Amino acid sequence: MTRKLLAEFCASLLLLAVVIGSGVMAERLAGGNLAIALLANTAATMAALYVLIELFGPVSGAHMNPAVSLAMALRGELPWNAFAPYLLAQLAGAACGAWLVHAMFDLPVLQWSQHARHGGGQWLAEIVATAGLLLIVLRAPSSRVAALVACWIGAGYWFTSSTAFANPAAAFGRMFSDSFAGIAPADVPGFVLAELVGMALALGLHRALGIGAASTQASGARA
Repeated sequence: MTRKLLAEFCASLLLLAVVIGSGVMAERLAGGNLAIALLANTAATMAALYVLIELFGPVSGAHMNPAVSLAMALRGELPWNAFAPYLLAQLAGAACGAWLVHAMFDLPVLQWSQHARHGGGQWLAEIVATAGLLLIVLRAPSSRVAALVACWIGAGYWFTSSTAFANPAAAFGRMFSDSFAGIAPADVPGFVLAELVGMALALGLHRALGIGAASTQASGARA
């Protein structure tokens, strides 16, 4: 279990470091062009998701995402007594990823995001993004999970109004960074609730669609 928790902590830390760090770098280099900044943020996140799932999947499943861990626990694929430790490792890793970025870019390490992200459209977007992510986790062949998760989240950056966090740990970690990728703490609960609704929807759809190739090596999220 110790190795699995270390893997979840490291994977979550590195995921948030990439999401937030690429946002900081993109914002500095894009000269105010938000489309270019988002494109750079998207590309970095997609690459990181693929690498992290391939690297840490064989150890812990590379969930990096409490919604994925909860879905696996509900399905009996993750012991319930492992869920809380997984959750804590993911949240701790996400926060540390934000702080690591601040240290690397000579920013104040401790800060809160001021970026408001709320409203029915964004919450609906999080439901859609998370449901799609969980369907990939539940139904995709394990050999294709990394690529499919990366592609789905990359697409979600652009077709959803929320930019597809699809991950409660990502929302948690991003509230500690007042940067391009941040989210105001007051808006985090709405995102988390929407993501849990998306998870529940995916579980229902998976059952309705019938037998599919399930995999516990997955996830992601994102940010």
